[in-house]
Amino acid sequence: MAVSLREYRARIRSTESMKKITRAMELIAASRIIKAQQRAQAAAPYARELTRAVSAVATFSNVDHPLTSEEENPRRAAVLVITSDRGLAGAYSSSVLKEAERLAERLREEGKEIDYYLSGRKAEAYFKFRQRPFVSSWTGFSDQPSYDAAAEIGRTLIDAFLLDSGERGDDGVTGVDEVHVVFTRFRSMLVQEPTAVRLLPLEVVEGEEAPEESELLPLYEFEPSPAEVLDKLLPQYVQSRIFYCLLQAAASELAARQKAMKSATDNAEELIKKFTRIANQARQAGITQEISEIVGGVNALADAQASAND
Repeated sequence: MAVSLREYRARIRSTESMKKITRAMELIAASRIIKAQQRAQAAAPYARELTRAVSAVATFSNVDHPLTSEEENPRRAAVLVITSDRGLAGAYSSSVLKEAERLAERLREEGKEIDYYLSGRKAEAYFKFRQRPFVSSWTGFSDQPSYDAAAEIGRTLIDAFLLDSGERGDDGVTGVDEVHVVFTRFRSMLVQEPTAVRLLPLEVVEGEEAPEESELLPLYEFEPSPAEVLDKLLPQYVQSRIFYCLLQAAASELAARQKAMKSATDNAEELIKKFTRIANQARQAGITQEISEIVGGVNALADAQASAND
């Protein structure tokens, strides 16, 4: 019984240490998520105005641009999967990977081959563990993404899209007909929604950045030409969309981590209460047994003394 009591006390100490860690991570995530939300909100006006400009150019220029032209029979698609670099965020990364699997299944049913591009160590580890091929991966910035990282990802995907389907480029990138992005959209502190969107060929009107129906697109005069304007504007649009997805994913990751760490802290408190109660019961049982042994010994001595006197 004494050994059992020591074990429960050791469990209580280890659980208290774990509780301190999870509580600290919860507070860190709570402090960072505000900044992540502010960054996502700050990027929204730029993305919205850029969407308006691209919409106007694509509507009034009547120019067939490679980034806006659809193949009649698309045969290959690129899928960018955005996950986290670190764990302890509940089902955040696994939800994104499940959404990517659903998208991949749908694309295969349409007869398309898939090239994977990964953002985040969790996605990289998922594919490596299952020995599944992927073209490129980017890591180290999931909770604090930068525009430079988004621009690098955007250039890689644009280069793959501009190649003919199946054609191998000098950098090892294979040409694709479509580009999809799977990320987690931040709805609120309690709701983070895994989302898949088609990025290329360009679908200008997408989700929250789309202009209101009541808004009129401005009339533009193109200098030097609509084609050259699109050459400069569309890559910026693609990169800003990827950056916005990264910012949404970063806010979602921190919200999921805060929620997961709060649940872990609450569970640790419940375990401490449970182990404390069991330890008290074990201690009381040990004391009762010791008292019983003492009483039994006293009675045995008294019986032996009585027998000796007789």
